[in-house]
Amino acid sequence: MKPPYINRELSWLEFNQRVLNEALRPDLPILDRVKFLAITGSNLDEFFQVRIGGLHTLHASAPTVLDISGRDVGEQLDAIEKRVRRFKKDQERLFQKELLPALEKEGLPLHSIADLEPQQLENLAHYYETSIEPLLSPLLITPENSRQIIPSLNVCLALSVLDPIKADERIVILPLPSAVSRTSLVNEGGFVLLEDLIAHFCASLFPGEEITAHTTFRLTRNTDIPANEDEAHDFAEEIHHVVTARGQSFPVRLQTSQDNELTHKLIKVLDLDLHKVFLTKYAPLALADLFSLAMADGFNHLRTAPISGAESPEIDPTRSIFDILDQEKDLILVHPYQTYRPVVRFIEEAARDPHVLAIKQTLYRTANNSQIVDALIHAAKSGKQVTALVELKARFDEAHNLDRAEELRRAGAQVLYGVKGLKTHAKIALVIRNEDGHLKRYVHLGTGNYNEVTARFYTDISYLTCRPEYGTDASIFFNAVTGRTKLENFRTLVPAPTQIKRTLINLIEEETARALEGEEARITAKMNSLQDVDMINALYAASRAGVKIKLNIRGICCLKPGERREAKNIEVVSIIDQQLEHMRIFHFYQGGDNAVFISSADWMTRNLEKRVELMTPIVDTASKKLLIGILDSCFRDNQNAYLIQTDGTSKRIEREKGERRFRMQDHLAQLFARKAAAAQQARSSSLEPHLPKD
Repeated sequence: MKPPYINRELSWLEFNQRVLNEALRPDLPILDRVKFLAITGSNLDEFFQVRIGGLHTLHASAPTVLDISGRDVGEQLDAIEKRVRRFKKDQERLFQKELLPALEKEGLPLHSIADLEPQQLENLAHYYETSIEPLLSPLLITPENSRQIIPSLNVCLALSVLDPIKADERIVILPLPSAVSRTSLVNEGGFVLLEDLIAHFCASLFPGEEITAHTTFRLTRNTDIPANEDEAHDFAEEIHHVVTARGQSFPVRLQTSQDNELTHKLIKVLDLDLHKVFLTKYAPLALADLFSLAMADGFNHLRTAPISGAESPEIDPTRSIFDILDQEKDLILVHPYQTYRPVVRFIEEAARDPHVLAIKQTLYRTANNSQIVDALIHAAKSGKQVTALVELKARFDEAHNLDRAEELRRAGAQVLYGVKGLKTHAKIALVIRNEDGHLKRYVHLGTGNYNEVTARFYTDISYLTCRPEYGTDASIFFNAVTGRTKLENFRTLVPAPTQIKRTLINLIEEETARALEGEEARITAKMNSLQDVDMINALYAASRAGVKIKLNIRGICCLKPGERREAKNIEVVSIIDQQLEHMRIFHFYQGGDNAVFISSADWMTRNLEKRVELMTPIVDTASKKLLIGILDSCFRDNQNAYLIQTDGTSKRIEREKGERRFRMQDHLAQLFARKAAAAQQARSSSLEPHLPKD
């Protein structure tokens, strides 16, 4: 009997297929479809760098190791390659057969250089000479230097250059300059690709020589290179070493646009196996670069307007955040339907407030020009005690985090580079304030990063409170990560790797016991990924006992729903829409008492056992009701929801005859807009007189 689990990598590829399905929808604005195609390219890039890179490393050391679905490493790589090649064909067909004609219809055709009018070509020639050619650096490639000089994920031109005097032919590469947009708009409408523009004009770089052939290619390297934490004397320096090592690590994929002799020479120089080579004839390499086209100025009518974010009804802009929390006790914000500004304001007010003595915060992925980090720097310079745990192991953000950590250090903040052996993924900020001689703690806990930019399109939950038990646990948390004490003695917050998994399994088993006693038992949860075998087995046992389980999982789902006896009471849906579903909400019915949690952690082994995470119980009735309502709306969506099948594939949930259309993200946007409007109306109808001071 096959194990009752779905392979993690194949499940992730089915998630990316759901994203591609959005790009396939003719009812969406054309630039939305381009955006979704770009997202699939970006997703696949990271998949190859991390997951395929890791599997190749594992294949070299332990090829017979089985995954939870019963496949060894070679079998996984074979299945993944087959699925990726089919997916790539779907991407190309979509771009060539659907998106290009639709773009042309809207006045944005893709031009070939040969079809341009003389004046258009002259304009592009001037653009090339002034803005592109100075950035080009021809590089001679040889078998000895190929690993060093070819940048990972950079689209490059490979040129076969012939010296007619010496009768010598060599391969030269031209990396496309990253500072130049991949798509250049043409006067009178349309765009050209940067590689076509360079290929047309680059002969001037080789005076007296002839370019006999060219091809476009792109190399992807393994980035699954762990830091050596045990032997590193300077962890920041070790992270610098890891980032540098990625640039010269072994290739895991070569994408090329032509199947010609030059391409075959390139493959030989790189010494690549053919299973790592992907020919892409009908779509640009680096589809993620199409974001520049999707967001091009002047075409707002061709894309969905972004959510602006409603104001929270509980927040009076004339009152201090601390005053609001002191009186209201709890504040729940649902982003991006509600603006992220109160979270930024919480840190900015703390930085300026003379009564605030200390700010402690975790930072995982921050915005490039983060207002939150700037506020922490200001607070440190003002003499406040600032402690920042900056996670240097946040993949692909290591260099950025190093820079911001150094700025904080120079300002006088106490900076920690995460925790040895674990990633710190918890999202928590603690502000300690002196109020009439007594210290009072204010806490922010969230499901998403402290990042003002991604907060505009990631759905996340923020929870702000000054309840003493949360403040005490927040202090315990920071004492543990800064003082190397144990993550124990928490009264309210639930930390990983010590308690979240055990607590969740206990909660599942409590529902199981109720079901066995004939009581109503329900579990509803929303997360990004479900992979941990112990969690899946606990859910299977609950389902067999009769617990009704509804899971909203955006990405990886290794649980097999549907036909199997142990999964007959489990429904798994995935929602792919304009906003990236990122919030984690867990609801256990508990005989009507409704235990509700938010968390930074998915139900993956890495989150539950190998990261520092937090799960936060929500105790006030109004906040519970709001979060349960969000969960319920996930399973009413008949526009952007998919039902996960037993084999891991997806089936779009169709609206039944007579059923009203329901789109969860649209519903939530309208819900919070109505709440904000009602609060504004109430405030504007109330008259508050100015009173004389005593």
